[in-house]
Amino acid sequence: METNADLQVYDLAHLGLVAGIMDRMKLVETVDHQVGPRPNEKVSTGVALKAAVLNALGFVSSPLYLFGHFFQGKPTELLLGPGVTPEFLNDDYWTTSSRSGSRRSS
Repeated sequence: METNADLQVYDLAHLGLVAGIMDRMKLVETVDHQVGPRPNEKVSTGVALKAAVLNALGFVSSPLYLFGHFFQGKPTELLLGPGVTPEFLNDDYWTTSSRSGSRRSS
């Protein structure tokens, strides 16, 4: 029997389904269009919102500074988009964005 060293298996539970529905709704694109980019952002507001929804479905009672811990061991690039790693999903995003006044009106 052959083995494939490149094969990676992830337990997405319900997160893959919910992420797929948000993708189909174009949630990230809609939010990003309405809000616009922020200076020096590592993830867009739409991606952060998608991450917050996924986090709320599984890690509800944890403090904000543990936000990124929820995504440790999960395929964030599959759930949230290329280049998104758990290190980008931390309380720095939320505290910086709440102080930022750089929002675009539609």
